Amino acid sequence: MTRVSLPVPPHPHRTTTTERGSFCTARCTCGWTGPARRSRDRARTDATEHTAAHSPDPA
Repeated sequence: MTRVSLPVPPHPHRTTTTERGSFCTARCTCGWTGPARRSRDRARTDATEHTAAHSPDPA
């Protein structure tokens, strides 16, 4: 029997935001952490930009 190694797809970048006091931070499953923001909306934008930057290019 022959074993064939299939390519392992990269893990998707999954982001969340967490709040600590009056600051909100975007975090990703890859270990990335965005800067602390007072604006939740800006922290969500940081997360969206990170995910977009690390997504595979559409074919």
